[in-house]
Order: sequence, then structure tokens, then C-alpha cells
Amino acid sequence: MSTIDGLPPLREVIARHDLRAKKQLGQNFLLDLNLTAKIARSAGDLTGSDVIEVGPGPGGLTRGLLAEGARRVLAIEKDERALPALAEIAEAYPGRLQVIHGDALEIDPLAHLTPPIRIVANLPYNVGTELLIRWLTPAVWPPFWQTLTLMFQKEVAERIVAEPGGKAYGRLAVLAQWRSDARIVMTLPPEAFVPAPKIHSAVVHLTALPEPRYPADPAVLNRVVAAGFNQRRKMLRASLRGIHPDIETLLRNAGIEPTARAEEIGLEQFCALAREVASAPR
Repeated sequence: MSTIDGLPPLREVIARHDLRAKKQLGQNFLLDLNLTAKIARSAGDLTGSDVIEVGPGPGGLTRGLLAEGARRVLAIEKDERALPALAEIAEAYPGRLQVIHGDALEIDPLAHLTPPIRIVANLPYNVGTELLIRWLTPAVWPPFWQTLTLMFQKEVAERIVAEPGGKAYGRLAVLAQWRSDARIVMTLPPEAFVPAPKIHSAVVHLTALPEPRYPADPAVLNRVVAAGFNQRRKMLRASLRGIHPDIETLLRNAGIEPTARAEEIGLEQFCALAREVASAPR
């Protein structure tokens, strides 16, 4: 029996339901229920929150979230093979687990949830970054979620928390740190998963800020940051030429040397530049 509930061990569940991980779905299953419970705890106190989980697979993290007291879990699963295993968990936790069969990129979960809402997931590698960017760039801020506790490839996790000056620093760091506090709370070796990936993984915890760290128009900031990092080895006066015909003046007005490169520019300066671009006549 498992250490967190009365349900069978995950290896037994996977064998019984023939849930071999599929590479095309980005699946790598975490079977140690002590680890999944630890990830659930790293999301904070769940007892008063609804939780969204994307890609639960056989339900290891799902069980951790429920055992750690999540008020309710909405699990979105694309792989129909996992649905019977998740149904067994729902039966063991009456009224606390709802499973939706579908693609998380196409489903609006809000109709099924009551705030406060947290998102906790071992994200499939093939959609993890896209989902994170969606959650960080809603039309209205603050967002519907209070916290994100997400597992990524370690390299992606390092990009989220990166500081200016290094190779990991880029658009993802700016978007994440503009509107949230982000930190890595756990790293996991390949052998923790089945099948073992070729890379290490890490869990990142992001807490939504009440308002962005510095004022800026989201669309303008995103356009400036994307242009700067798409050609990160170029000087900003060159990489941002398409943003505004007098970009050198706008850079200087924002306190940025036109010869600087994107990886050298901090969040506050990017926001200052976005304000200059937004207010400049064309």
C-alpha cells in the first residue's frame, strides 16, 4: 500500500491499466508518492483552495494534492487511457476530484472552479512553456490563479528565475518576474521518472503579485522583449529597429545604452523602454 492513502502503488496502477508513457504526449511519470506529496506541499496550504492539475497521468500528484487537503482538484487529461485510473482516485475522494478529458490548451477551467485557485502540475514537456506564458499573460491582472507550482525541465526552470547577464536570461524571465515572485523549490534527477528522461527536472513556484512590479503596457512590453531576445547577440539599436524609427533616442530616454544587448537589460529598464515606446509619436 502507498504511504499517503489506501490506494494501490502507482506501478501497480500503471500495469493494470497499461499506462506506458507515450513520448508523443510528453509523458514521464513520477511514481514515488512521497515525492508527489512533497511537490503538493511546496504549493502551500491547499485546504482552502481549488487546484488545477494538467496532465495527471496515473494520478501520483493528484493523490498528493488530495492527501495534502486540496479542497477540490480539477484534473485535465488528454490521454484517455488514464481516465479509469483517475476515476478510481475520484471514488476514493468523493466530491473532491473532477476529471476533464481534453487538451489543456483548449479548455477554459474557470467554469468548474471556485476561487482561490492554485495551479499545480507536472507539465507535459511539449506544452509546458506555452501554458506558462498563457497563465502569465492574461487580458486582466491579477489573474484567476494565486500561485503556480509547476515542474519543468531544469533548463526551463532556470530560465524562469534567471537574472540579467547570463545565457538563461530571456523573455521567459522577464514575463515571469514582471508579474510574479518566482523561485525553484525542488530539483529531481532523471531516475525519479518512468521512463527516465535525459535531463534533470525542477519545480518552480510562482506567486502572483497584486500588480506588475513596474508599470508598462503588456502588449508593448512583450513586443519589445520578444524583439530584443529574438536577436539577442545584436545591439538593441539593431534588434529593436523595427519597433520605432527613432529607437536610439527612446533607448537613451529609458536609461539604456543603444549598444547594449538584451541579456544585459534588467526588468525595470525594459519596462521603462516599453513606456517610452508606448508614448512616442510615430
